[in-house]
Amino acid sequence: MASKIAIAVLVLVVALGAFVATRPDHFRIERNAHVAAPPATVFALINDLHRFDTWNPFRSEPAPGVTNVFDGPNEGPGASFSYAGGESGAGRMTIVESQPGARVVLKLEFFKPFEATNQATFTLTPENGGTRVSWAMEGENTLMGKAMSLVVNMDTMIGKEFERGLANLDATARGITPPSSASAQSDAATPAPAL
Repeated sequence: MASKIAIAVLVLVVALGAFVATRPDHFRIERNAHVAAPPATVFALINDLHRFDTWNPFRSEPAPGVTNVFDGPNEGPGASFSYAGGESGAGRMTIVESQPGARVVLKLEFFKPFEATNQATFTLTPENGGTRVSWAMEGENTLMGKAMSLVVNMDTMIGKEFERGLANLDATARGITPPSSASAQSDAATPAPAL
């Protein structure tokens, strides 16, 4: 009897592993919103990592044991921000491409609690006296990411944070201090069309 149960469990584990392996190797999450400010104003808030944190939905209040370090130039390619400690884990983001008023590309490196390297791209397009901002993140789906996708919808989870960040970006660009709580406005952002 015990051997039949062991065989059944083994078959289930192998089947689950095979199913996980069929999940997509690449992921992309994207949201966009209209920001009521010209592209040059919006660009300055994204291209300077010191100012990035004024609207970043992932920012955290200073806490004991958490270190934040800015490195490289103040803005543009080579500007870098590292964090370590607390519930955030450890990671670094570095601007790798910067086209004034149009585009900023960041390399995102996560070290703890899991390792991953992704890319975030901000694309700015003039629209109705303001700017259409697209925020996309993409990368390779690790085995852990594929397994997590079975129980957590990453597009929904991360997408909500992007929506909140875009609402914060709009408020900051208009000179309003964005709320820091998780209940920040997200209705200003709309999902990007499916690709």
